Amino acid sequence: MVVVHLAGMRDDQNFVRLAHVCDLLGDGDVERNADGQVRYCAFGERALSDRIASPKRVGSTSLSLPAFGLGTVHLGELYGKVAEADSDATMQAAWDAGVRYYDTAPWYGRGLSEHRLGGFLRTKPRDQLLITTKVGRQLARPKDPKTFDRSPWVGGLNFEVVWDYSYDGIMRSYAQALQRLALDTIDALVIHDLSADYHPDPVVFEARQKDLRDSGIKALEELKKTGDIKAYGMGINTDAELEEVASQVPLDFCLVAMPYTLLDQRSLHRGMASCAKRGVSVIIGAPFASGILVTGSSAGALYNYGKASPEVQARVRGIEVVCRAHGVSLPAAALQFVLAHPIVVSVIPGAARASEVAENVASLNARIPAACWADLKAQKLIDPDSPVPAA
Repeated sequence: MVVVHLAGMRDDQNFVRLAHVCDLLGDGDVERNADGQVRYCAFGERALSDRIASPKRVGSTSLSLPAFGLGTVHLGELYGKVAEADSDATMQAAWDAGVRYYDTAPWYGRGLSEHRLGGFLRTKPRDQLLITTKVGRQLARPKDPKTFDRSPWVGGLNFEVVWDYSYDGIMRSYAQALQRLALDTIDALVIHDLSADYHPDPVVFEARQKDLRDSGIKALEELKKTGDIKAYGMGINTDAELEEVASQVPLDFCLVAMPYTLLDQRSLHRGMASCAKRGVSVIIGAPFASGILVTGSSAGALYNYGKASPEVQARVRGIEVVCRAHGVSLPAAALQFVLAHPIVVSVIPGAARASEVAENVASLNARIPAACWADLKAQKLIDPDSPVPAA
């Protein structure tokens, strides 16, 4: 049963969005208020395609992931505060929709996302869910909590980051995550943000890569060997990382946040091809390119966690024109495109409201004609060699 409701949502925009979601999902049990606004809608199992629940094996490990999961970066309050009621409703909507894979990180809200997700999942049967979190950061009390700057998080918690990719650092990061999640097991761990963007000093960056190569990777291998985790991977935000950093250590998977989307396939013949050759699976962590593949090319659209450039907006407008001609929504094309690549095992879009979960479910289930993909390739809006979904 898919249940969508408006916990804590009061603005007219969310009423309109939920009504639109109900229309997308089809006939169901729809409850409206006195003004005719949709406040609740429920749909049977027919609303969910098998893609959400069908598992794919991660590399050569014992871990299999469903094609659709929930990313929880927004529950850490990156772009705005998220009320507890909205956070709980978002996770409940995902669970009710059949979502059983959840991804989080210590960095998301400086611990807030892990706290919220763990508080929800600890009430669920552990054998019915899968969870991944990240290592490389530990959290500590700041020296002066009163003046501490939580940026880039609008909200989040008052904890300072301590970077450490060594054996001891990975083990401490793992132990802290277990406590914040209130769980005694985690299915997979992800090496997080080992990139020049987060470590701009070249000497420091090289030292942290060396820590991982020399001892950090041994911690992950040990945790996997003892059965504490089933797999480990690396979070990737750029093409360069996918080619140059992820290749330094053996991995079961890469969690790719930007380099492979409907908007950008430059990694297709390089980083993604390298993963395929090495038997490394891929989880797509930012299928909407941080916003613009949901909002479209409107003013203020976000791309790669910043304002979209005129060039990016123009490319998105081209994709929008083709999708519109075939009656396809931009988010549906974005979600289904990345899942078509044979090494992609799962896609984990984020959500901050229950209605956004329902929109993602509807987008995943939408029918997209083969002609839409053919036109996108013909107009060079996606790489002609890109794998695309079967009609």
